[in-house]
Amino acid sequence: MSIIIKSEREIAVMRQAGRILANVMEVLKSNLRPGMKTKELDEITANELARRGAKASFKGYRGFPASICVSVNDEIVHGIPGEKVLKEGDIVSMDLGVIVNGFQADAAVTVAVGGISPEAEGLIAAAEGTLGAGIGAAHAGARLGDISAAIQHYAESRGYSVVREYTGHGIGREMHEEPQIANFGRPGTGPRLKKGMTLALEPMLNVGDWRTRLGDDYWTVSTADGSLSAHFEHTIAITDAGPEVLTIN
Repeated sequence: MSIIIKSEREIAVMRQAGRILANVMEVLKSNLRPGMKTKELDEITANELARRGAKASFKGYRGFPASICVSVNDEIVHGIPGEKVLKEGDIVSMDLGVIVNGFQADAAVTVAVGGISPEAEGLIAAAEGTLGAGIGAAHAGARLGDISAAIQHYAESRGYSVVREYTGHGIGREMHEEPQIANFGRPGTGPRLKKGMTLALEPMLNVGDWRTRLGDDYWTVSTADGSLSAHFEHTIAITDAGPEVLTIN
């Protein structure tokens, strides 16, 4: 496993990418409404990134056709924006990667379309809390497994399952770098976290079973049992002062 340690200058560029990403995500959330097609979110993303002089990490990555992943209800991740119309009560996961001056940032959020069920509200709150638990465990000197275990414990102690086939990851010049960061694991295992490591933590929580199925488009991943799913992600840097979230304003 070759984990790349970033310099302060490199992290500064990633911080810039993260701020742009956060700004674009706020624009997306403010435009989300019942009756819109998911492809409209992709159009907004492309326009906002171009206006800010940034590029989309996902567009063209292994053939992915859009600038953003949009996954609805039982869709977990990698949904392709298209003709699907959002309706009141849906929950929508938006996953976005941004490139600025050769460095990347990656984040995701799950949001409500209008009023949603208590079940959906609870899932979203737990998924966001799970990301916070993972970030809270990401201190220099800790082990990678401490992050994974914190994510798993927070989710499962609240009655949710964590997706196991898809993971968080290192990030920097490449969108996916070492290490892979599972959303389940044992504390005290794995490599030690060091200052200068940059990681994308992304827990995905299901109301039902953790198992998944791949759609006919060979991209969209959904829950195998049709239950709701939520996805949150931040890019962080390990610093002497603790984990720094890069994908915020």
